[in-house]
Amino acid sequence: MDVVIRNASLPDGRRQIDIAIEDGRIAAVAAALPVRGAREIDAAGDLVTPPFVDAHFHMDTTLSYGLPRVNRSGTLLEGIAIWGELKPQLTQEALLERALHYCDWAVARGLLAIRSHVDICDDRLLAVEALLEVKRVVAPYLDLQLVAFPQDGLLRSPSALGNLKRAIAMGVGVVGGIPHFERTMADGGESVRILCELAADKGLMVDMHCDESDDPMSRHIETLAYHSHRLGLHGKVTGSHLTSMHSMDNYYVSKLLPLMHEGGVAAIANPLINITLQGRHDTYPKRRGMTRVPEMMAAGIDVAFGHDCVMDPWYGLGSADMLEVAHMGLHVAQMTGQEAMHACFMAVTATPARILGLDGYGLEPGCHADLVILDAGSTVEAIRLRAARRLVLRRGHVVSETPRAEARLHLPGRPQRTAFRL
Repeated sequence: MDVVIRNASLPDGRRQIDIAIEDGRIAAVAAALPVRGAREIDAAGDLVTPPFVDAHFHMDTTLSYGLPRVNRSGTLLEGIAIWGELKPQLTQEALLERALHYCDWAVARGLLAIRSHVDICDDRLLAVEALLEVKRVVAPYLDLQLVAFPQDGLLRSPSALGNLKRAIAMGVGVVGGIPHFERTMADGGESVRILCELAADKGLMVDMHCDESDDPMSRHIETLAYHSHRLGLHGKVTGSHLTSMHSMDNYYVSKLLPLMHEGGVAAIANPLINITLQGRHDTYPKRRGMTRVPEMMAAGIDVAFGHDCVMDPWYGLGSADMLEVAHMGLHVAQMTGQEAMHACFMAVTATPARILGLDGYGLEPGCHADLVILDAGSTVEAIRLRAARRLVLRRGHVVSETPRAEARLHLPGRPQRTAFRL
């Protein structure tokens, strides 16, 4: 074997497991494998997991915080306005530099698959060209999936539909939308129809920014679920954000969730961003805006967590750490039971991998040997500690190493304490 990882803990709770790797794929997973590897790695009881997956991100805007100015109000709309001011100043060189820098952060954090929305409302399509080049460059170590995103509205922006079709022809593989940003509710619904029909015709997936609003009457997710079912797009459609669901009445939601399940529509919440951008018009009580994660999970809907933004016009923090995203999602959704916390770990690993349709993702024999060894013994401990990524492997090759996060205390009047996890 090329590599054998010994004494691993797995996300499903199995312990003292060995993982054999050959030709970039997992060859065997079992206790006490009677094989040797050219390289032997002792996990020492630490958690070995498939890599983290970010199902919702904006790589064209990342690391642009403060350009051309800072978002003083912290609102979604000011962020959109700032991005509109920055677009004419964009260069491919700067877009490439920022995106590749972020991809380095991602690999170090064990984040090896990202779905990034890319704004197509700039007629030059500079960001599309730049991110397609980034996708090519990072392909050996990171899967980058691109969504054609009409940031200014499909119908609100005169050239958006044409630009979106051009982006698809260039190689962008997912159809995006933003129906709540159209001029009217009717236009929003019409944009959903147009985009879903386009995706069905091209055989593409759909991922729409949907109802990113505090308005409980913003109900484009219902229209999205309807067209997914009507066009047979089950399992290929995602509604991102869905923050209006936070404010909807329970009776309507009791109708909406079965419709989403029937239409095979997945959901992506973005905890860090949803709770900072929503509720800005409230005094107290103040809504936090994140969508109904546990309720959707209970209804059989695939729910993932996304990072959404890192150091851009909408959010001045972030570090490509999906455990930070899961940690925040767990708290805001009040998912503090053991099974619920484990589900939050899966919301940044296996569930988004399924939503993105990643080939060969997992821990079964035959899957790609894309693995992360975390300085933690379980999924819950990994979230609690935001555990260091001891080793990150891509196709069986180590692409990143991080020392254990340990402390050794020297306290007056007490014996020296051996190192322990932070």
